[in-house]
Amino acid sequence: MAAVLVTSDPPGACPPGVDPAVFSLALAEDVYEVVAGLELCEAAFAVDGDAELAERIAELTWPGTPVRTVRGPSPLRDAFGMLAGQGARQAVVLAADAPDLPPLLVGKLFRALGTAEAAACPAFGGGLVALAARLPLPDWIGAASLDDPDALGALTAARPARRALVAVPGWHRLRDPRDLAALDPGLEGWEATRMLLSARGGTGRAPHGSGSSGGG
Repeated sequence: MAAVLVTSDPPGACPPGVDPAVFSLALAEDVYEVVAGLELCEAAFAVDGDAELAERIAELTWPGTPVRTVRGPSPLRDAFGMLAGQGARQAVVLAADAPDLPPLLVGKLFRALGTAEAAACPAFGGGLVALAARLPLPDWIGAASLDDPDALGALTAARPARRALVAVPGWHRLRDPRDLAALDPGLEGWEATRMLLSARGGTGRAPHGSGSSGGG
C-alpha cells in the first residue's frame, strides 16, 4: 500500500491569488493519482488533521480508498500503523506536496524493500519525499518525519546495518513559491496542480519573465 500523508498546514508554495486550501487539495490529489495508478499497489490517505479535512480528501478518491485520520505525536509512524492495520506487508508514505513525482521512483522504493527494511526518497533541500518500509514498522525508524531537514541522516545513523536502509534518487517538494519553477510542463500528470497554476497565468518552467515562481 501507499499512503499520501496530508496535514492541515497551509502549503508554503501556494502562489498569490490561489486559495491555500484549494492548492493543498490539488497537490494531494495529484500525488494520490501517482500511487493510484501503480500496479499491485493500493492507495490510501493518512490525514493529520480534523474530520472536515478528511471529508474533503475523501471527495478526491476513487470508491473504496481508505482515508484515515492520524493524530499521534508521529504522523509518519501512525500512517504506517494505519497501513499495517489495512493488511499491508510493505508500504510507502508520501508527502502531499510532490505532485509531479514520477511513479518510477515509488516503484524503486518498493523494489528496494526486497533486500532492505526501509527505503527513502530524499527531498531536494532537505527532508524526504517518501519513506518505504516493511511492516510491522522496524523500531529503529523511531519518530521519523518527512519534514525533518536531516531525516535521511537520522535514519542512516539509526539503521542497525548498512543494508537495512536504501536511498533512491531524490525529487523536489513544493514548499516555497520558488519551488514551482521545478514543475516541468512536459511531464505527464499533476493535472490538478497544473490546472490551478494555468488559471493564474503560468505553470512550472515558464518562459523568463512570466512570473510563475512568484515575485512582487
